[in-house]
Amino acid sequence: MTKNVYPLNPIVIVDDEEAWLHSFSLALRSAGMNNVVTSNQPHKLMEILAGMDACLLVLDLIMPQVSGDVLLQEVVTRYPDLPVIIMTGLDEVDTAVTCMKYGAYDFFTKVTEESRLLTGVRRGVEMDRLRRENFALKERFFQNDVRQPEAFAEIITHNQGMFSIFKYIEAIATTCEPVLITGETGVGKELIAHALHRLSGRSGAFVAVNIAGFDEAMLADALFGHRRGAFSGAERSREGLVARADNGTLFLDEIGELSQSDQVKLLRLIQEREYYPLGSDIAKSTNTRMIFATHRNLSALLESGAFRQDLFFRLRTHQVHIPPLRERYDDLAILLDQFMEKAAQSLNKNKPAYPRELPTLLATYPFPGNIRELQAMVFDAVSKHQSRTLSMKEFKKYINHNNTKLTKITKIPTQGSTPFTDLQSLPTLKEAGHLLVKEALRRAQGNQTIAAQMLGITRQALGWRLKQAVEKRE
Repeated sequence: MTKNVYPLNPIVIVDDEEAWLHSFSLALRSAGMNNVVTSNQPHKLMEILAGMDACLLVLDLIMPQVSGDVLLQEVVTRYPDLPVIIMTGLDEVDTAVTCMKYGAYDFFTKVTEESRLLTGVRRGVEMDRLRRENFALKERFFQNDVRQPEAFAEIITHNQGMFSIFKYIEAIATTCEPVLITGETGVGKELIAHALHRLSGRSGAFVAVNIAGFDEAMLADALFGHRRGAFSGAERSREGLVARADNGTLFLDEIGELSQSDQVKLLRLIQEREYYPLGSDIAKSTNTRMIFATHRNLSALLESGAFRQDLFFRLRTHQVHIPPLRERYDDLAILLDQFMEKAAQSLNKNKPAYPRELPTLLATYPFPGNIRELQAMVFDAVSKHQSRTLSMKEFKKYINHNNTKLTKITKIPTQGSTPFTDLQSLPTLKEAGHLLVKEALRRAQGNQTIAAQMLGITRQALGWRLKQAVEKRE
C-alpha cells in the first residue's frame, strides 16, 4: 500500500554538511514529516525550487560557493510566500536580525534542542498550509458550482446553503488537519464525513466509530488496540481502529461524550500523530485523517469544564456546521420523492404520488429528528398506504401527536415574559386573533386546512373568522 506523505508539499533542506542533512531529515521523518527533499549543493537551490511546489525551506547560512544570506534574498524575491528557516552554527543576534530583515520566517542555531527545531518546522508548515487553504477558499467561493458533485451523491439537497458547505469541503478535503462536523441528530454528519474521505484521495479505508457506545477502557482498546497479555483475556495482540484507518480516514462520532482522560489521549493522537497500544511503551505513528462529529454544544461543555480547552481549539481547525431540516424546508419536496422511492422499493410496492399540500403540511413541523425523522415518517406512511396517492392521514396524526409534546416542552410560561411583554399597548382579543390567523395562513402558504390544524380549530371555524374579517373591512 502506498504511504501518504505529510506534508502534501515537500520540505526542502539545503546544507553542505551531509551528516547534518541526514540526521535532521531523520528527525523530521520520526516526527511524522516524511515529505522531505535534501540537497548538499546550494548552487542548485533555485533549480530545485523551480521543479517543485515546496511548503518550507530550511537553509544553512554558512556554505561554500554561495552564502545562505545571498540565496535567502533570491528566494524571497522569486517565492515571497515560501517560509524560510535559516540554520547556522553561529549564535549571533546581529546575523539573526539581518536574516529576518531579508525575509526569513525563523532563525535557529544547529545546537538548538531538536524539539524546538521540530516545533519551528511544524509552525512553518502550518503557516504555509493556512495560506494555501485561504487562497483555495477564496477561489472556490468566487465560483458557483461544485467541482465534484459525485462525491456528494448520497446527500439529497438543492439548498444553496448546503452547496456552500460542499464547496468548503472541496477546499479542505486534501489537508491532513482534523475536521469537526456539528449539527443536530439526523442531519447527515456521517454522510459529510464520507464525502470528505472520497474527496481526500486517500488510499486507506473509512473507519467510523461512535464514541457513545464505549466505556473508557473499551474505547482505548478499540482505538489503539493492545499487545498480548496487556490485560486478563488478551491472549493475542490486536490492532485498533487507528491502525485500520492508516492512510485513510478515522471518523469519531459523538466526540462530546469523551471522558477527560480519553480527551488527553486523543489530543496526543491529533498533535503528535502517535499513540500507544494497551500494554505497550513503544509509540506507533499514524497518518490517518481524523474527522469528528457531535450534536452537543462543545462551547457549553468547555465552560462547564467537561471539555478540555486545548482539545476544543485543536478540533476546530476546520469546522462544518450542518443546518437542521427546519432551516432548509426547500429540500422537503426532493427528500419526499427520494424517500418514497426507497420505501417503495424496500416494501416491494409501486411508488405512490403524494398530495401537493404535503410539503406545506410538513413545513409546519420543526423536525427535531431532522432528515432521519422525515425518512422514518415517509417509510411508515408508504407501508400503510393502499391507493395510488399517498394519504396525508398518517402525517397529520404524527405531526399532531409530536407537536403537542413539543408544545408542552416549549410552552409559554404562565409567569414572566410573553410574546406581548415588549408591546407598549396590547391588541384587543379580536385584533390578536386576526393576527394569529394571518400568521398561520402565511406559514401554511395559504392552505386553510393546514392553517386551521395549526390553530387547533376546525376548517369551518377558520372560514368563519376569515369571513368576519372581510365583512369588517367592507
